[in-house]
Amino acid sequence: MAADEIWILGINMTKFGKHPDLDTVDLAAEATMRALSDAQVTMKDIGVLAAGNLMGPGRALGQQLQKQVGQTGIPVYNVANACATGATALRTAIMAVKAGECGMGLAVGVEKLAGAGLLGGGGQAKSDGARYEPNGRYGAVATIDGRIGTDTMPGVFAQIGMEYGHRYGGTSFELFARISEKNHAHSTLNPLAAYNKRMSLEQIMGDVMIAYPNTRPMCSANCDGAAAAVVVSGAKLRTLAPDQQRRAVKVSASVLTTDPWEEACQVLPNVNTLTRNAAQQAYEQAGVGPEDLDLVELHDCFATAELVHYDNLMLCQPGEAVPYFESGATWRDGKTPVNVSGGLQSKGHPIAATGIANIWEVCHHLRGEAGDRQIADAKVGLAHVIGLGSACGVHILERSAA
Repeated sequence: MAADEIWILGINMTKFGKHPDLDTVDLAAEATMRALSDAQVTMKDIGVLAAGNLMGPGRALGQQLQKQVGQTGIPVYNVANACATGATALRTAIMAVKAGECGMGLAVGVEKLAGAGLLGGGGQAKSDGARYEPNGRYGAVATIDGRIGTDTMPGVFAQIGMEYGHRYGGTSFELFARISEKNHAHSTLNPLAAYNKRMSLEQIMGDVMIAYPNTRPMCSANCDGAAAAVVVSGAKLRTLAPDQQRRAVKVSASVLTTDPWEEACQVLPNVNTLTRNAAQQAYEQAGVGPEDLDLVELHDCFATAELVHYDNLMLCQPGEAVPYFESGATWRDGKTPVNVSGGLQSKGHPIAATGIANIWEVCHHLRGEAGDRQIADAKVGLAHVIGLGSACGVHILERSAA
């Protein structure tokens, strides 16, 4: 193990869904204590804390979390980066450990969204938690600057999917619904998912239309939840017990990107370019290619988003996302299973927790601990998350050889 290698020593997440008896700090503490237990360490072993949250609790989450799990005087970074908040918190802890500031760090992401009337639960709200205002900042049409369109989450991702179909062909309302059908089917094997109900194609297509071609079941489910991870340097890992080394998962790549400057548009984010750039950097950093991946957890905030990200993450050839899906490759028994957790549409999307929760799912398979949904002999996995605004996090993870 090289000195600059980074490993996930412990990782865990709460069940996603409604937690009326737990506040934001309670949820963060639950995920934190479970991650520490999974790592077989305590707070006194942690040298840095990165805490991600968007919707509350109004003061610095990290410091409040410390009051419940242990105050040791370590530096705390409070992170907010749209839907990429959790991945950004993890990357913050990784960078501190890589820099040699400490041997072990903790990252936490948490959100309380259930009952807030957010999209996915039948309400009318932006996926980042801001309610639609008919005449306000989140009105139907964005400022004119290069391209005209909606700046609401459902509208943006509906447009992205429709543009892909216009450019390459093959898309339809039914095709996007079939992507959602896959994810809801996968969720039945995930006990921590907010929804574990398989849905028929007819149910999905016949539900409330949010932004064509995405109906309500094709949208991310906003809910309560938290996830946490303990990261450790290679040098520190070598000093730990054999069982800790065996269960550690290598972080082969950790990448965060934003939109590059493009003359065509300075209003609507280009989720395609920043994801493709992140994926390219991650593959180079890890020394693997998309053909080496055994599973992928990608940011399916809408069914249309999942389709375009097959292409952006280079799981298929450019323009070939439709035939790639049609081949069955993305089902859990396919060539490269995608969102075996149920994805954001079923597992849920407590915004700041999602980035770490996606990584938790991949780690679970690489450790061989995913139970009924286990991907056999999984060695390499990719976790992807995107925050509209823009931010994209991609992590490539590898099974320990110990």
